[in-house]
Amino acid sequence: MILIAMGVSGCGKSLIGEMLAERLNCPFTDGDTFHSAANKEKMHNGIPLTDDDRWPWLKTIRAAIEDKQRAGETAVFTCSSLKRSYRDILRAGDRDVTFVYLHGTPELLRERLGERKGHFFDPSLLKSQLDTLEPPSEDEAIEADIAMTPDQIVEKVLKEVKER
Repeated sequence: MILIAMGVSGCGKSLIGEMLAERLNCPFTDGDTFHSAANKEKMHNGIPLTDDDRWPWLKTIRAAIEDKQRAGETAVFTCSSLKRSYRDILRAGDRDVTFVYLHGTPELLRERLGERKGHFFDPSLLKSQLDTLEPPSEDEAIEADIAMTPDQIVEKVLKEVKER
């Protein structure tokens, strides 16, 4: 089983991903680590990424997913996965991949980004991400509102994973 915590910046992908991996006793990989230096520089400077910037990044994450699967491992990844076409690359028709869509109000997201320190993402890019976001359908992802506590989110996700 592969879980991918997804959503715009500030939704808590890393925190929830780490907590899920701990509960599942499996590896956690932050998709941001696969970004090229050029992508990180663009985001740091408030320049939105294009699809052409994202394709190699998404394909690298998919390769990492396949490595975990070949090893027979359950794993948790994070990736914003803003568009269905991005999720299609990550999923590649694989029923073993489940997205966990973390969403919240723009106000809550802005608040969280304002509190974050030392991240390469320029908070001014939130609007661009929200404009790009194609929310997944119910059959495509487990949804969780970030107004819940992290523990509540993890419990909800784990319950729904068992039901699938």
